[in-house]
Amino acid sequence: MIEIVVPNVGESVSSGIIAAWLKKDGDAVEEGDNLFELETDKATMEVPATASGVLHIDAREGDEVEVGAAVGRIDENASAPAQSSGDTARGNEESESKSQSGAKSGAKSGGKEKSGAKTAEDTAGSPTKEPAAAQKNTPEKQGTPEKSPAGRQQTGSGQQQGPAKKKRSLDDLSPAVRRLVEELDLDPSDIPGSGPEHRLLKEDVQRYVKQGAGSGGSGSRSPASGGAALHGDIDPDRQERVPMTNLRKRISERLVESKQTAAHLTTFNEVDMKAVMDIRKEYKESFEKKHGVRLGFMSFFLKAAVKALKEYPQVNAFVDGTDIIYNKFFDIGVALSSDRGLMTPVVRDCESKGFAEIETIILDFIQRAQKKKIMPDELMGGTFTISNGGVFGSMLSTPIPNPPQTAVLGMHTIQQRPVVRNGEIVIRPMMYLALTYDHRILDGREAIGFLKTIKEAVEDPNSLLLDV
Repeated sequence: MIEIVVPNVGESVSSGIIAAWLKKDGDAVEEGDNLFELETDKATMEVPATASGVLHIDAREGDEVEVGAAVGRIDENASAPAQSSGDTARGNEESESKSQSGAKSGAKSGGKEKSGAKTAEDTAGSPTKEPAAAQKNTPEKQGTPEKSPAGRQQTGSGQQQGPAKKKRSLDDLSPAVRRLVEELDLDPSDIPGSGPEHRLLKEDVQRYVKQGAGSGGSGSRSPASGGAALHGDIDPDRQERVPMTNLRKRISERLVESKQTAAHLTTFNEVDMKAVMDIRKEYKESFEKKHGVRLGFMSFFLKAAVKALKEYPQVNAFVDGTDIIYNKFFDIGVALSSDRGLMTPVVRDCESKGFAEIETIILDFIQRAQKKKIMPDELMGGTFTISNGGVFGSMLSTPIPNPPQTAVLGMHTIQQRPVVRNGEIVIRPMMYLALTYDHRILDGREAIGFLKTIKEAVEDPNSLLLDV
């Protein structure tokens, strides 16, 4: 038997959620076949088989699994059994029963997801992790009791009987759970734990509050809790409660962190895109024929950003306590939209890359984002970010910097507008630019100068091509 283990997808990622199994228990799989989707707080990726054989699944969809944990096995010496029509029908019925039982159990616990994405403190400071149930816990038939990972009896409908209680202090909890309990002013000893040895998990606190058993169960929401306190029961005919994905929780957490820890201010300008559009029109076919990729707008803005970052190094820096850290490299994040949410892969060392290489890297990011193959490490370490809301028709916005970065540039849709050139009114393709920055480290004069440098570089793209 070959164990299927959760791969190491980055230094900052210690666990993830099994979002979906792409193969069924008992299926014959080939080496390289994608087996399941692993959702972390940074990205979702597909995990392939490392051997050929028959798949045996040991962890269910919605389970949280640690890096290195076994979630299934591949029997290299077995072959998928041939089923008669009757066996197939029974197998489908049992599979559906298992799926329904697992889905109901997952719904009770919020899909086994944590109520908030992990912060650096959660990852680095947690003395122990909350391992997933890497074993089969689903009954063969509905109504048959099953053992939960904590040793409690659980029926096929997902209802638990005789929840275990344990005397515990705040010191017994992981940092994430302890913070949640403190914010909601709860006694952890009153909350039944469903983890190994009745360990208290985040979903246990959520369930306890939802059931109205504690002081936080009145249905009120504490703003400081970051959404941890749940509203009361919903009307199932008119409402639907859907747990956030890990990526969405991470986005939510980072945006709130950015707004609460920095003094944001946004300055605006507009840029005439005619010169860039003329170059693209003239060299569009020859550029694509030679480099195998189209010449887009983003490469011009990345090169312009590098030029401006060199002139205004404060924008390429960040606040660390009472110090300012100046980055001497230019790793620029490019915000991309995917079906799972916003992600910002980083183009490394932009100052040493040409237009064709930048466009190739961005195209590769776009393609892999849709296939869920962006690695977490590719989303980290940026010193500046560019977000192009113009692809969705946005005329103006105030983007939020990705902490600890100091600033983010917002591009917007190109519109034909009347402008004055040499005393005459002419129609030009104009784009509004927005720079949101941290006023703690950057004064208005520098921010305005930075954005003006980008404007001038884009309006005179030859200066970028000649590096002058």
